[in-house]
Amino acid sequence: MARLTDPITILKGVGPSRAKQFAQLNIYTLGDLICHFPRGYEDRTRLVTIGDLQVDVPACFRAVVMNTPRTHHIRKGLDLTRVQVADHTGRLNLTFFNQKFATDQLQYGAEYIFYGTLTGDYAGYGMTSPVFERPDAPAVLTRRILPKYPLTAGLSNAVLLRTLRQALAICDPPAEIIPEAVRRQYGILPAERAYQAIHEPASMQEAELAKRRLVFEEFFVFSAGLALLRSAREEKRISPYEHTDLTRFYGALPFRLTGAQSRAIAEICEDVASGKPMNRLVQGDVGSGKTMVAAAAAFLAAENHRQAALMAPTEILAEQHYRSLSNLFAPLGVRVALLTGSMREKEKRQTRELISQGMVDLVVGTHALLTDTTVFSDLGMVIADEQHRFGVAQRSALSAKGCDPHVLVMSATPIPRTLALIMYGDLDVSILDELPPGRQKVDTFLVGESYRARINAFIRKQVNEGHQCFVVCPAVEENEELSLRSAEVWAQTLGQSVFPDLRVMLLHGQMKGSEKDEIMGAFAAGQGDILVATTVIEVGVDVPNATLMVIEDADRFGLSQLHQLRGRVGRGSAKSYCILTTRNANPDTVARLKALCKTNDGFRIAEEDLRLRGPGDFFGSRQSGLPAFRVADLSCDLQTLKDAQAASAQWIDTFGTSDTPEAIALRQRITQLFQRSEGTIN
Repeated sequence: MARLTDPITILKGVGPSRAKQFAQLNIYTLGDLICHFPRGYEDRTRLVTIGDLQVDVPACFRAVVMNTPRTHHIRKGLDLTRVQVADHTGRLNLTFFNQKFATDQLQYGAEYIFYGTLTGDYAGYGMTSPVFERPDAPAVLTRRILPKYPLTAGLSNAVLLRTLRQALAICDPPAEIIPEAVRRQYGILPAERAYQAIHEPASMQEAELAKRRLVFEEFFVFSAGLALLRSAREEKRISPYEHTDLTRFYGALPFRLTGAQSRAIAEICEDVASGKPMNRLVQGDVGSGKTMVAAAAAFLAAENHRQAALMAPTEILAEQHYRSLSNLFAPLGVRVALLTGSMREKEKRQTRELISQGMVDLVVGTHALLTDTTVFSDLGMVIADEQHRFGVAQRSALSAKGCDPHVLVMSATPIPRTLALIMYGDLDVSILDELPPGRQKVDTFLVGESYRARINAFIRKQVNEGHQCFVVCPAVEENEELSLRSAEVWAQTLGQSVFPDLRVMLLHGQMKGSEKDEIMGAFAAGQGDILVATTVIEVGVDVPNATLMVIEDADRFGLSQLHQLRGRVGRGSAKSYCILTTRNANPDTVARLKALCKTNDGFRIAEEDLRLRGPGDFFGSRQSGLPAFRVADLSCDLQTLKDAQAASAQWIDTFGTSDTPEAIALRQRITQLFQRSEGTIN
């Protein structure tokens, strides 16, 4: 038998050229191939008669070839083959384009099983390029449940399926990792049957059972990995913080904290005094005051003669934090420094010297904090803002600059508490579900294209009153197929035709980082009236003078993302507004967007988004720090996720240290999963 680690080039028909095509799908070994799962299935098991075929409905039927196929050369590069087939209910004309093999294989008077889609109208019916095979041949293309795979250029579904069948024939599936007791309890297929059935199911029911097994398996591995992370952290012992009195800190604040902020800070105080490394997520709505919670954590570190580092995803956000925290901490004697990539080399060198000498208590920065040249004297607190912008490895790299420092990660994406507790199983979770007094409620309206003149008039009104406006587009460049409003074209239209007398600026994700920072900084400084942008402004943009957010083609965004964008306004004292535009009249789409107009509560919006769209909106496939699941995408039934988490907790308690083949295989899979997602289990 072959091994899962063997290269796919040992398979017939997979040479260097074909291997390069498979590499585009990240398939290099037999294991990669066997774990390349279908995106869906076509049920080709049911045979119908020609008389029962329906237009635009794919179907299998059995028929006899009524004449010798004839091929006509239409023009260079185009050959047309026509043949007529029949059964006892009628006749049907078949057409094949550039498929000379149809002429060679379809024999007059012989019977075949065809699969294709009927087309036509009152002028006549036919079928173009159906697949076919003899009734006495193996069921490869017809009379079966056919998997449909993610593909790449030059690699057809038939080739991939043919290659997969070879691999399954010569290679054992991945080792069983789910204990038999767990499989019985949750009705989970054994690994061998599941990996065979996912690619060659005998029925749609078996395909669903196989998929459920594999979804459960990935969640099981993920949950067990988080449990091991938590277990390893809880076993570590460090010196507890002796000074947790925050009286001076609270006295320096120009406002009273909310109850939620106070609770979160109290939980942090308890963590740092416990003698174990803190690993806490602070999750709060837009404007809920996460920065003050982070400030309290940094102050605790300084009071205990330890350094703190706050890592922000953008230079703009880092500079905002630096300014606000410097002002807060100056009277308290806490020394704050800024370290970003765009600083002059001399400034960076001087700042790094102060950090290494212990002359800085809190360093606020970007990825520049991760460089080898940034050395801390005694790093005791790591704070990551907008945690989903940083992978596990980036947070780990910063933590490695200290000796088991406390870790605080912050997220402004409201997630339903049940989902947060499941997905952040290795973290303790604090939720800020209150807004500070004085935070502006943003009035939100949903309008169609017929309101365009009124939207433009309202934009001008806000600018005339001395305010600024955001206009967000779903695309950077024009796309005729999707018919989406693009930032580049719309900025040009507004600047040249609609508001030629106003200062219209453009910002999108394809710009260089320094250019984005320069534009955003200029707009924040009041040098522009209207900023046309993509979702690059979703996080970390603080422009108190901005009072209007217009979101074009709002139906292209999830509710939680729309809420994040809306949070860019209402940050000052003036009344603020958000206008959602859509050209989509679908009742479900309109109802979804109206839900945003009814509330400013990010957690209620998140619950609604979860109900309507599933968890995928919160944990996209490109979200940093989460494993790249192969088949589970967090948009399946949450119950499967909960079952897998419960089962993995049971495994940790009873089998976690055992040497059974299942336990050993599971620990190997956990390591592989977290390595793929940029992290490791220590």
